[in-house]
Amino acid sequence: MNETLRMLRNVVASKPLARPVGRVVAVQGGSIKLSGLAQDACIGDLLELKRLNGTTLNGEVIQIEDETVFMLPETTPEKVAVGDPAALSPVPDFAPCGQWIGRMIDPFGRPLDGRPLGPGAMSHDVLAPPPQAAKRKPLGDRLATGLAVLNTILPIVRGQRIGLFAGSGVGKSRLLSSLANGMQADVVVIALIGERGREVNEFVHRVLGPEGMKRSIIVVATSDQPATTRRRCAWAAMAVAEHFRDQGQNVLFLADSVTRFAEAHREISTLSGEVPALRGYPPSLSPLLTALCERAGPGSNGQGDITAVFSVLVAGSDMEEPVADILRGTLDGHILLDRSIAERGRFPAIDVARSVSRSLPDAATEKENVLISETRKLLGAYEQSEVMIKAGLYQAGTDIKLDQAVQIWDELDAFFAKSDDVGISNSFDRLSVILRRAGIQPASR
Repeated sequence: MNETLRMLRNVVASKPLARPVGRVVAVQGGSIKLSGLAQDACIGDLLELKRLNGTTLNGEVIQIEDETVFMLPETTPEKVAVGDPAALSPVPDFAPCGQWIGRMIDPFGRPLDGRPLGPGAMSHDVLAPPPQAAKRKPLGDRLATGLAVLNTILPIVRGQRIGLFAGSGVGKSRLLSSLANGMQADVVVIALIGERGREVNEFVHRVLGPEGMKRSIIVVATSDQPATTRRRCAWAAMAVAEHFRDQGQNVLFLADSVTRFAEAHREISTLSGEVPALRGYPPSLSPLLTALCERAGPGSNGQGDITAVFSVLVAGSDMEEPVADILRGTLDGHILLDRSIAERGRFPAIDVARSVSRSLPDAATEKENVLISETRKLLGAYEQSEVMIKAGLYQAGTDIKLDQAVQIWDELDAFFAKSDDVGISNSFDRLSVILRRAGIQPASR
């Protein structure tokens, strides 16, 4: 049986012959209470409510209590009346396959580009556990990223999980698209969580482009969709990445953004009665985020790896807010985008001094680690005296390291914005040339 016939068979088999039906007993805030479904419903099941005026309201089961099921509707429960019928539908199987590459789908595996798309031969649990810790491989080889700064100072290796911390409008989407186009990977899976509808099309067609789409699968839940769908978007995208990892492929997973994933969970947990604790976030946020991150990383022996970049929205560069704080302690490094750097026109606006890759020093050779160390010393020397330099109070000859930093600062800053499609060695060669102009000879150590 060929792949197309198998996909059609799975579509037909997933259609239920009968569905349990309940009735509305109350509407409380943003949720709807239903009777008659408690024995059949599971958390996450889908519901279809028929209003008296003939319109349909879809939703999801978020809580089960005694004989009552609580439904979170996709929109506000306007025109819903006591006694309205609601039919229960199990969540359709989520079955990624190779035909999904180059396509844009929703968190339930349905196509969003107007073309037909069927499921694969085997369904995948969107809440699958991570590989067993004792069986996971170590981090793999260093990956070419297409960007000089990430090829050198902030290396990324196979299976590494990096946090991308940024405020709005500082080039986060541009950096993610650069990685999707230029980073070494077999398949790229992109989760657009709570993104504005207008920007989805712009990201796909203009920012990512046809070349990036050739090896990408984009899972989308826009900002107007219910919190359950937005939260499921991250899980579904990770399930797609796991499907290709299990086939031995090197997968690049990009999530934009984990903050909106956390906000969706906060909305659901509040309606479910969970008491807020962490600046308005529920206590269940921490295990939720760590569980998602743990699913990425190196696979077991015989599997591929999921190299992940999780973007986090940080207002005013507040790295102590709950989502940022949890992820910073969970991931294998963080990249911080700085608004002041973006405002002076340097992209990517990475604050190199405040960014860290925990793949070092193992990801680089001894010679490369010396280059990285010398570069960081120059960055530290310049930034500690930046106010004095800009005020015209700096006098050459008082500090040799600062003199070297001032001499090559403009060139070094420009290097952080360079793309590099040639490879990692070429990026280090360019960095070495810059340091030599300041009289630093790291190759001789």
